[in-house]
Amino acid sequence: MAENEALTPLEKKVSEQIEYYFGDHNLPRDKFLKEQLKVDDGWVPLETMIKFNRLNRLTTDFSVIIESLRKSKTGLLEISEDKTKIRRSPDKPLPEVNDEYKDALKHKSVYLKGFPLETTLDEVQEWLNGKGNIENIQMRRNLQRQFKGSVFLVLDSEESAKQFTARPDVKNFKDNEMIVLLKEDYYAKKTEDRKQQRAQAKAKAKLEKEEKQKQAEEEEMKSLDEQAGCLLKFSGDLEQTSREDFHELFSGHGQIKWIDFTRGAKEGTILFKSNAREALEKATAAHGGKLEVKNKSVTWEVLEGDVEKETLKKIMEDQQESLNKRRGRGGRRSGGRGGRGGRRDRGGRDQAQVKYQGKKTKFDSGDEDDAAPQSPKKRPLDEGDAEAPAAKQGKTENGSEN
Repeated sequence: MAENEALTPLEKKVSEQIEYYFGDHNLPRDKFLKEQLKVDDGWVPLETMIKFNRLNRLTTDFSVIIESLRKSKTGLLEISEDKTKIRRSPDKPLPEVNDEYKDALKHKSVYLKGFPLETTLDEVQEWLNGKGNIENIQMRRNLQRQFKGSVFLVLDSEESAKQFTARPDVKNFKDNEMIVLLKEDYYAKKTEDRKQQRAQAKAKAKLEKEEKQKQAEEEEMKSLDEQAGCLLKFSGDLEQTSREDFHELFSGHGQIKWIDFTRGAKEGTILFKSNAREALEKATAAHGGKLEVKNKSVTWEVLEGDVEKETLKKIMEDQQESLNKRRGRGGRRSGGRGGRGGRRDRGGRDQAQVKYQGKKTKFDSGDEDDAAPQSPKKRPLDEGDAEAPAAKQGKTENGSEN
């Protein structure tokens, strides 16, 4: 190691690049280089070193490499006597990667964001030159290996990292405003941002749910309004009466959608497709002015106003409950019995089906199952930050880019 000889700009770049290869941050992850160290007691031939892309772009001249390392003041690397091989000095062993080491590394790391996506590592290195004792630069990339516009730096100490974040000359890169944070602060901010995003998403989902509920209620009321005048209530001695009797009674006089009646009950309700009063008048006229069921007197009442709406809502709730039960028993098509004995038209009579959408019920054709909502996928706190192990000519930090 030369004590007083200054390095030329090229020699400085060469020494820094090679020292990065053998440094604390790259060597533990560089599988290829670690394999080379096992071959000859840690010695690596210069012939092998110049195959590393970034060093190869700087120089392939052995004499330049040797002179650069000879002048370096770090003492990290040794040169063989024949000047054809180099190795990391046995006096500078790799640190033990324990909790203490990881904690120290975290506290001396810095996050920078704001670089244009086309920025190269050389440009970042040049811009950082003279701004602190930087041990390592990590270009952060996404899963497609594209630069994300941010980097992690490792400085030589926690104090250096704090001083770096306070420098005014790191707040701007080529007219781009930079975000500069200690790495620990960055992750704390990221965690807080995630919490806020989740809270906002939850509030948005709640608002959307309330809005959908409001729309469903509005649609339900609209549906009720559309059915106005279609409900006919009946009561009397109906012990031996069935729904089929009502179908026969009104056949040709009114199209029935639904009959809410249980055999043996004393009253029930008929929902017509059209005006219930007209159906009642036609059926009454057809039967000589007196509409009976099995020769027994029946009281007929066309429902109106709030009573009509409440009855309609109850019918729809019974129908939905009936449909849900049938789905639970194997998803059979809706029809048959349900609720309080309601039954749809069958056979040559006016057929109709009920369509359900949430709490809204429409009386028209076609059954439609509700689609199950998809749960949002969770994703890592910092996607794309995971550091893949370095392989031969495939590193990601400090300009290796092999």
